[in-house]
Amino acid sequence: MTERGSHSGNPNSASVSDGRPNAVNRRAILKTGVGGATAISFAGCLGASGSIVGSNDGDPPITVGALAPDPASDFIGRSMIRGAQVAVQELNEQGGIDGRDVELVVGDTNGSPLEARRQYQRLILEEGADVTVGVFASEALMNIMDDIAEQETIHLTSGAATTAASRLVKEQYEDYKYHFRAGPNNDYDLGRMQVDFVDDMAADMGWNSIAVLAEDYEWTEQPWNVYQSQLADTGIDIAVERRYPPATDDFSTIYDEVEEQGADAAFITTAHTGTAALLDWVTPEPRPFAFGGIHVPMQLPSYYEATNGACRYGITQSSATAQSTRTEKTQQFVQRYQDTFNGSNPVYTGYHSYDAVAMFAEAVRTTGTLDSEELVGALEGMSFTGSSGTVEFYGRDHDYPHDLVYNRDDPDVVYLQWQENEDGEGVQEIIWPESQATAEYAKPPWI
Repeated sequence: MTERGSHSGNPNSASVSDGRPNAVNRRAILKTGVGGATAISFAGCLGASGSIVGSNDGDPPITVGALAPDPASDFIGRSMIRGAQVAVQELNEQGGIDGRDVELVVGDTNGSPLEARRQYQRLILEEGADVTVGVFASEALMNIMDDIAEQETIHLTSGAATTAASRLVKEQYEDYKYHFRAGPNNDYDLGRMQVDFVDDMAADMGWNSIAVLAEDYEWTEQPWNVYQSQLADTGIDIAVERRYPPATDDFSTIYDEVEEQGADAAFITTAHTGTAALLDWVTPEPRPFAFGGIHVPMQLPSYYEATNGACRYGITQSSATAQSTRTEKTQQFVQRYQDTFNGSNPVYTGYHSYDAVAMFAEAVRTTGTLDSEELVGALEGMSFTGSSGTVEFYGRDHDYPHDLVYNRDDPDVVYLQWQENEDGEGVQEIIWPESQATAEYAKPPWI
């Protein structure tokens, strides 16, 4: 549930037997990635400018601008746009917002902070966007924060996790108050939820000691600081602590140390290097410890098939899964998404983008206006039931104002484990929190 991890392509063959992946072509998987390159399609829904439009006559449509990386090929960006599309379609089927059609215009950030800014300006100045949603990378979000302030237009982030944005809201509220984070939880709270997961689940999973591993990218800095200050309080033994270099593609030396120190699990925070870390855990022979944490590629619904079962028994977290029932809206959204996009399932950015558009629509209905000043106040006071949980924002006096609230006693996030069903299919089974669990933790049989 973090903000990095663009993958596309198809892996070569492998098999799973008795829970142990064999013959995984590691070189082929790492070279091609794991996301698939299915093109985004708005067939039958696009206007001449590339926008999704309704059919009401009268007032001009309310325009939603969505910013996402490479929506034609990146599963994170694709799900972000598709989630927004589902929300817009539903709004138009319900008569729009206060009788006005809603249209969606898309800006491809191309994974570039500079392109993100160019596309943001295009959506606002040329397409006339009344609100913007999306943005995946923290660097891209920070590069448009000044533009958000200048344009005084509501922006609901649905991908980037950096607390640098909310610190701007805290320090210069009148300038930056137009930024809200509909999801995911910010990078500080990502660290907190990792600690809470260990605190609740370590004993049940047989984890008495862990190796704390994190790729050395900017997005892991805040969670790492939380690990340093809070993990020891759970009572678990920290056998190894390692922020490993960016672009690491060989984990053999790291895993040798994990084994030598007798850690029961490699507790990892990874996106860029996630697939290499996974494959080196199970090949050429499975390592004698569990594996999981924040692992962005494992959030992908097709990851089991893409890695030929290599992710079986791996653990990651996400905002929701196709199996979850976080609220009454979760399965409604999943079903609509599946029906619209040929049976495919959303990743976390899809849920948050859907919620961002729907929440903005509710704020407009409540206030009866598109005036940003009034909408800021409405959003600050809202408790909105979304597809991935209750969306509420930290208040102005909080350290991270306008960020999604994290409630340790009722977390929106879920931790899932890849398991195999009776038909030999990979399933993302929820193992935490207990209130959302669809299965118990399954210990890798080779441990």
